[in-house]
Amino acid sequence: MSFTIKQSALATCIDVSNSLVYKRSPSIRRHPFSPVLNLQNIPKRTNVLVSKPLHISSVESIGNEKKPVIQCNAYEADKSEPIEAAEQVKSEAAKRVKIGIYFATWWGLNVVFNIYNKKVLNAYPYPWLTSTLSLACGSLMMLISWATRISETPKTDFEFWKTLFPVAVAHTIGHVAATVSMSKVAVSFTHIIKSGEPAFSVLVSRFLLGESFPLSVYLSLIPIIGGCALSALTELNFNMTGFMGAMISNLAFVLRNIFSKKGMKGKSVSGMNYYACLSLLSLVILTPFAIAVEGPQMWAAGWETALSQIGPQFIWWVAAQSIFYHLYNQVSYMSLDEISPLTFSVGNTMKRISVIVSSIIIFHTPVQPINALGAAIAILGTFLYSQAKA
Repeated sequence: MSFTIKQSALATCIDVSNSLVYKRSPSIRRHPFSPVLNLQNIPKRTNVLVSKPLHISSVESIGNEKKPVIQCNAYEADKSEPIEAAEQVKSEAAKRVKIGIYFATWWGLNVVFNIYNKKVLNAYPYPWLTSTLSLACGSLMMLISWATRISETPKTDFEFWKTLFPVAVAHTIGHVAATVSMSKVAVSFTHIIKSGEPAFSVLVSRFLLGESFPLSVYLSLIPIIGGCALSALTELNFNMTGFMGAMISNLAFVLRNIFSKKGMKGKSVSGMNYYACLSLLSLVILTPFAIAVEGPQMWAAGWETALSQIGPQFIWWVAAQSIFYHLYNQVSYMSLDEISPLTFSVGNTMKRISVIVSSIIIFHTPVQPINALGAAIAILGTFLYSQAKA
């Protein structure tokens, strides 16, 4: 491309990305200590040929005579963008890759947790202790990482823990209720019912907080509620305790999200440390209730039975479900730091699909076609809900 510069507008052009500058006049020379071209003695008209188009980026004065110099930067030839914009595009691409890795890790860890959690609960039907162990394991992992400075210790105060308390209560109830549900019914059924969480979110926000939503949001609840109802009615191994556990978990996690949004505004704690603090406080809340409901005597008797039936492998199952529970939740909160709530909601929907499908395959869960149709309708409604709220 030919770019004409007149003497009245003395110009300086930065050579970017190995752009070749061809000059007709031998009087044009490159300053040895500066990235600009001194065009002080150019003829009346000079053509500068460059391999990429140019744009004026700044006007400045140099030398004793303080003559104006126009600085030109190269655009990307194929996109007509400044180099800064090209770097921004690369940064956005890298961010998308990072989010993709977060999502894949989140879903993978969640699938592994649900598999080991169900294995443990089948052999050791004590969901209150199982829930406590998963919170204790995560809390211990984070305390060690803070003590060894693997991760930065969060800076908290009394006000932080005060606002976190209702979030921790709701998180504790939701966690225990979901574990109770999975101890009574198939993992796939629990997650099908839990896909109805958006319906609870809309109802709670509408009647308790007075929020209003577009008609499309309300319409998206029809397939969610209808699909969950169809799956529940056609579930071969339906159990009311398991069903109610999943429903209570939905309500608790909706309240957790509401309290979290209200309490964490303006806080500067990262997603990873926020969930770590949440686990610590939930552990403190849950432990006395777990002892009261089940108790050490039941735990000891059940542990001996499980070891005699499964063998030492059972200990690995318990450790795995506890470790992977913390890791998948931690990664999900780290993802929330990087993405919008809408993208997170879509990712959560896809996570449920991966858990439902994998659990059906691994545990050979019998599924009727009408039951699978109900699950598909409910999940589709969840996706439509996330789009309607965009």
